Amino acid sequence: MKKIAILGSTGSIGTQTLEIVRENTDLEVVGLAAGSNVELLEKQVREFRPRLVSLQSEKFCKELKLRLADMEVEIVSGMEGLIQIAEMEESEVLITAIVGMIGIQPTIAAICKGKDIALANKETLVTAGHIIMPLAAQKGVSILPVDSEHSAIFQSMQGENRAQVSKLLITASGGPFRGKTKADLENVQLEDALKHPNWAMGNKITIDSATLVNKGLEVMEAKWLFHVDFDQIQVVVHPQSIIHSMVEYVDGGIIAQLGMPDMKLPIQYALFYPNRRPMAGKRVDFYELGSITFERPDIETFTGLKLALRAAREGGSMPTVFNAANEEAVRLFLQRKIRFLQIPEIIEMCMQAHKRIENPEVKAILAAEQETYELIRAKF
Repeated sequence: MKKIAILGSTGSIGTQTLEIVRENTDLEVVGLAAGSNVELLEKQVREFRPRLVSLQSEKFCKELKLRLADMEVEIVSGMEGLIQIAEMEESEVLITAIVGMIGIQPTIAAICKGKDIALANKETLVTAGHIIMPLAAQKGVSILPVDSEHSAIFQSMQGENRAQVSKLLITASGGPFRGKTKADLENVQLEDALKHPNWAMGNKITIDSATLVNKGLEVMEAKWLFHVDFDQIQVVVHPQSIIHSMVEYVDGGIIAQLGMPDMKLPIQYALFYPNRRPMAGKRVDFYELGSITFERPDIETFTGLKLALRAAREGGSMPTVFNAANEEAVRLFLQRKIRFLQIPEIIEMCMQAHKRIENPEVKAILAAEQETYELIRAKF
């Protein structure tokens, strides 16, 4: 029986992880953490019966306690609650499906307790990869990627000598606005940006896919996960989303991982690695597919990706500023307070204003995040 805890259990990755638990009786959920979705968390607690659950605030905890008055479950809140979930003695794997930099401290806590990490919280490595990866190596902990692109790279490296990797090719669907010009994007509405052509995801990551910011974050994450230079990472637009990413080796050979666009496959792979399990669902039909195509990303129209690559190369605290500025800008866009094209404009403004720190500790990372939020909130 493998015991797991999930941060972000009511989100897209969290709920799909629980679908996998339903289908595999040798998985047991011992801890769940959510933000504010009390109703769904109550249902999850009643079904999976974890010992410990966490919510964003004490207010939500009080509501959940009333709803679960007939059950024996400990309910905690805030960052302390997330860390309690991360450190649970009985859990073996922590699934970090929480959105944002809030995932850094619980991830560090779990690693220090020797837990393997099934990583879906890309912000953790984007902003603190220089802390997380050496710590994981020191503690003998596995960081198992859950993002479909990073899982594809990880799968394409199995049985290979990583020292012989020449290039990582990270695929992107291009999002709902692929092929559009900046003029086309001037008046796009929120509903348009939330219509991803291939993937069903949460609102934040769907907007990040529309701006191509998500692909920039994945480039930053890949550097830390696979110990490569940024010059060895290439973004390739692949509209069909069948090839999830590829690895080129020194002899020119390329290994790719293909499959239907379904997040359950990389989640399940991370949970049972190095083994594979049967999984229901549609399979790729190459006769039906017919062809697959590739394009160069348009970084002049989708300047979010261009800025991400700049932040990646500058390093230090700059990826934190990029990430925090994007989080706040996306929040404003989701609230219809700014236009779509203002997202990269806000990111660039924050990057220009920031004085870069070379090797920030967690305290400095969180301070840079807060400073970025404050700069944006002062102007919007």
